[in-house]
Amino acid sequence: MIDTLKGKKGLVIGIANEDSIAWGCAKAFHDAGAELAITYVHPKTEAYSRPLAEELDVPIFMQCDVEKEDELDALFQRINEEWGELDFMLHSIAFAPKQDLGGRVTDCSREGFAKAMDISCHSFIRMARKAEPLMKNGGCLLTVSYYGAEKVVDHYNIMGPVKAALEASVRYLAAELGSGGIRVNSLSPGPIATRAASGIGHFDALLEQAKQKSPEHALVCINCVGAYARFLVSDEAHLVTGSNVYIDAGFNIMGT
Repeated sequence: MIDTLKGKKGLVIGIANEDSIAWGCAKAFHDAGAELAITYVHPKTEAYSRPLAEELDVPIFMQCDVEKEDELDALFQRINEEWGELDFMLHSIAFAPKQDLGGRVTDCSREGFAKAMDISCHSFIRMARKAEPLMKNGGCLLTVSYYGAEKVVDHYNIMGPVKAALEASVRYLAAELGSGGIRVNSLSPGPIATRAASGIGHFDALLEQAKQKSPEHALVCINCVGAYARFLVSDEAHLVTGSNVYIDAGFNIMGT
């Protein structure tokens, strides 16, 4: 592995366990020479995240619930104190209350929609604001979307509009932060059996459809996503910004 990220420092939010997309990305960043900061949501998830953080020998491992502004502030303060800079950031988190995720968009509650939007979308905007002053020499902000933001996907429900807002936010952030050399992109992997995906109804059928319909007739893995993420945060992708990139074996190009 060429050390394309040697000397770079990055923040990864969203590692729940070894099946997480964020974990595939973190491994790719680390293998390319980056130094990482990793977070966990609350003490119950620490037991799953800590061994992974230790495997990558990360210098910063902190609790951070993005709904709690003081925890976000503490995280970025620690990064500033320890590193004084930040080269890239991966936001790989999404959430919707079960009753809202499982029902029609038409029936989604105000509270459920607001919570899904705050955690899945607005937290990325808040993190971008906190990361901006640390990216003194430019940098890259990444988030994770899904094809359901563009087309209606059965059982994806309220996360479709939420991810659509996330993708739009990527474009606006890219336009606003580009003059400072900060690039903003979203990754759009095909369905992957992660803990977050387990909340989507009939997910096994979604996996099978992706495999059968994609030109390569293959499912994407977290390491595939990590490889693309590694490229995007590297200097090689210095002119790639405002993009939503598909890693889905070509599923997105096929008609219904």
